[in-house]
Amino acid sequence: MHTFQFQIFAMNENELLYLLALQKVEGVGDIVAKKLLSHCGNAEAIFKTKSSQLSSIDGIGIILLSKLKNKTIFEKAEAELKFIKNNEINVAFFQDDNYPEHLKHCIDGPLLLFTSGNIDLKTRKIISIVGTRQITSYGTEFCKKLISDLAPLNPIIVSGFAYGVDIVAHQAAMEHDLQTIGVVAHGLDQIYPSVHKKYVEKMRKNGGFMTEFWSGTNPEKENFVKRNRIVAGMSEATIVIESADKGGSLITANLANDYNRDVFAVPGRTSDKFSQGCNNLIKTQRANLLTSAADIVYILNWDIEGIASNSRNGKKTVQKQLFVTLENDEQKIYDYLLKSGKKILDIIALECDFPIYKISSILLNMELKGAIRPLPGKLFEAI
Repeated sequence: MHTFQFQIFAMNENELLYLLALQKVEGVGDIVAKKLLSHCGNAEAIFKTKSSQLSSIDGIGIILLSKLKNKTIFEKAEAELKFIKNNEINVAFFQDDNYPEHLKHCIDGPLLLFTSGNIDLKTRKIISIVGTRQITSYGTEFCKKLISDLAPLNPIIVSGFAYGVDIVAHQAAMEHDLQTIGVVAHGLDQIYPSVHKKYVEKMRKNGGFMTEFWSGTNPEKENFVKRNRIVAGMSEATIVIESADKGGSLITANLANDYNRDVFAVPGRTSDKFSQGCNNLIKTQRANLLTSAADIVYILNWDIEGIASNSRNGKKTVQKQLFVTLENDEQKIYDYLLKSGKKILDIIALECDFPIYKISSILLNMELKGAIRPLPGKLFEAI
């Protein structure tokens, strides 16, 4: 089947069968599987290597070796392989090019990822947006504006396809023709929650769905916690829009910190239930304060000078203007940079008498207008 051969990329059907069988060996998780693969070279070799040789690998004991001899695992693997082929599922092995680059560096990243749709991970601008399932109007408006402001940079928006913040983020991404990926806590033979089925077709056209779970796996509570490491690990940064003092989005934020990823949190009033989690992340310095898209652009050091020539849907998303109308604050900064030359953001804020949170937003607007440009080392200069 031509489509299947295209989708499994570097793997042939035989190797995929053995990898699936390896996943069904009781006691073999992602970390142990990677140890075995490192020692043996490929999945087929693991099953054909003598037990005496495998026993020399750290963490491989007699019980696990006996489990490798269980022939029923291949029956299960063959059934899953059939599902993959019949449903044109894309399979990404953790060493393949189609596997999320950031996730490759997470020791507990899934051995295999299953995806459906049209996912293209070539761009490095991948951000996860998470939060409460009981999103407020404040959170909704902030999420929509954030994605709207980031749209010219064409980032991939990752979330969990759940109620609340997740689905708002996916919808906003689709409204701006951004690729969006739903990392789900079940197999690709179902959609949860079922009320979100109406979004599936559109998401699959530009993005789609990703999971580590086989077909037939239901959205159990523990699966949601497990999938959070994919959401955190595959992204350059995780953004928490709203969260109570406990919740899955805080687990994702903590995982992102463990993976040495940037975390952002939207502040809120101390009396607001669904701002407590975000406020605590900021207070304990586990998240950057997020007030606008400019904060993300600045902290992640995203280059937006090239937006002017970035074509998406055949049109330039931002065009430099020969004559730019600047606001008073923007004019003040422009005149300063024109006179002083290249300056870092902190110095610009100090010399022009603006707080950091405000100048980040002003500089982003000026970059989009083509009045200034960012340089390495987080310097800026007038054009």
